[in-house]
Amino acid sequence: MNNNDIVPGFDDEKDDSLKIRLQKIDQAENCLALYLTGYIDTYNSNFFQKRVGKAIEAGNVRLIFNCGGLNYVSSTGIGSFTAFLKAVRPRGGDIVLLEIQPKVYEVFQLLGFSQFFNIKDNLEEAIGFFQQGERGAAQSVFPKVFACPICNKKLRAARPGRFRCSECKTILAIDNSGQVFLG
Repeated sequence: MNNNDIVPGFDDEKDDSLKIRLQKIDQAENCLALYLTGYIDTYNSNFFQKRVGKAIEAGNVRLIFNCGGLNYVSSTGIGSFTAFLKAVRPRGGDIVLLEIQPKVYEVFQLLGFSQFFNIKDNLEEAIGFFQQGERGAAQSVFPKVFACPICNKKLRAARPGRFRCSECKTILAIDNSGQVFLG
């Protein structure tokens, strides 16, 4: 089965710097695994966003990105992953990242994004995360205790919304699923 069989038009454009192979995940609803090989930077991030956007528009809102073949991600590339989160969360979806290379993970950590993303060790854990979400969607995550992504101060949120860290004054937002974002 090729990518266009899974998401029509997915392979209409190609870029040798980033190869993407799709795999439909039948164990979880609207779930798709994307195997990334190459790199994501300022020059190809728009291409990356357009292709993944096609997958989201086709109804795949639970995305598993296997990053084992990804040897570099710039801050612009990490911005792409953030854009995917913003696209799928309002539709009841989420993203999981797998097999992140140490030097790529370092960029996520340096930019403070490692705690915004669900990072799992393997495909089975990622599928389990989405299956758990299907079963536990009705359970509230609030009140939620978490660490500020900037200063690591322990904070407590009683409900979703925007608020300011009491220590470093960073503006944070927390969504209905308990995910924390800057601003």
